[in-house]
Parts: sequence; C-alpha cells; structure tokens
Amino acid sequence: MSVKITPYFNMEGNAREAIQFYEQAVGAEVLTIITYGDMPDMPNTLTDDVKNLVAHAKLRVGESELMFSDAPSGSSIPKGKQVTICISTNNVEKSKRIFEALRQDGQVNMPFEETPFSPGFGDVTDKFGVTFQIYTESQS
Repeated sequence: MSVKITPYFNMEGNAREAIQFYEQAVGAEVLTIITYGDMPDMPNTLTDDVKNLVAHAKLRVGESELMFSDAPSGSSIPKGKQVTICISTNNVEKSKRIFEALRQDGQVNMPFEETPFSPGFGDVTDKFGVTFQIYTESQS
C-alpha cells in the first residue's frame, strides 16, 4: 500500500495557463486533465466557460507530481487554500483512516466519498489550519 504527498494548486480560473507555464518552466508532463464538463454528475446549467475549467489535473515533474484545479465559480481562493497538500493512497480504507485522523478538532471542507475522479476523496483542514486533500488513486 503506497502513500504519496503532492502539492495541490487551487487556481482562480487560470489552471490551464499555469499548467502550460510549468510545462515550459520545469519540464512538467501532463498526465491527466479533467474539466468540469467531463464530469458526469455536474448540472446541465453550467456555462461553457465553467465546463472548460479544470476540475482535476495531474502533472509529473521528474520523480514528483503536482495537481491542479480551478475554483468552479472562478471565485477567489481563500488565503491558505491556494496550495494544499494532497495525500494519495491506493486503498480507500487507508485514505478514509487518514481523513478521519486529520479531521479530529479540525474542519471538514468536503466529506470523504466517491467522486468521478476518485473512489475515495475528501478535503479537510486540520486543527493547525493546514488543508489536506485525501485522494485515492483509481485501480486500473
């Protein structure tokens, strides 16, 4: 069972621009880009601009990875949430245990649940004010 820690960049509608920048600046390789329009459970009322925003992207930089997403409304990202820490595992139960441990005396920002991009995902700010995204890699 593996556990990885990855910086996660929360963008204000310019994730694609940032991804292109990091491709050029540090030789990042795009592994995945999923838009809000690609996600099956999104409401039909989304504008084309929102549909084209990045819901989840993963880049490889050497031996490491970076993850990105745009705020779905294009709104400003609260201070302290521009870069969060993503803890990834390949086991839903392990991910849930980490999520539950970090939420003690903290704040749940998104409950741990299955999403279109992960069999187990949640977002939590721990009691020290550090925000973590707990992400379970899909098994192929």
